[in-house]
Amino acid sequence: MSEVVVTKTKKRFIAGAVCPACSEQDKLMMWSEDDVPHRECVACGYADTLNEQGLSVPKELGTRVNTPAAKVADKTVQTVQFFPNPKLKKPSE
Repeated sequence: MSEVVVTKTKKRFIAGAVCPACSEQDKLMMWSEDDVPHRECVACGYADTLNEQGLSVPKELGTRVNTPAAKVADKTVQTVQFFPNPKLKKPSE
C-alpha cells in the first residue's frame, strides 16, 4: 500500500473578511490542503471549500441515499386518545 501525503498550511485569520452565514467580521480562518483552499468561521462554525476563482464550491444536495437514516420514535412516549363529548352529539332524526 502506498501512503498518501497531505500538504496542509497553517490556519490563519483573514482581516476584514465577513462570514457569509452569520455576517461576523474578522472571524474567518483560511488554510489549504493539497492546494485546495478551505475557510471556516469560528463564530458560527460555517465551513466551505473554494474553487480556483475563489468562489464557494456547493456541497452535494441531500438525498435519501446520502443522508443519515431517520430517527426511530421513542417507545416510552405514549399517545393521547381524545374521546368525543357525548353532549355535543347531533340529535338523531
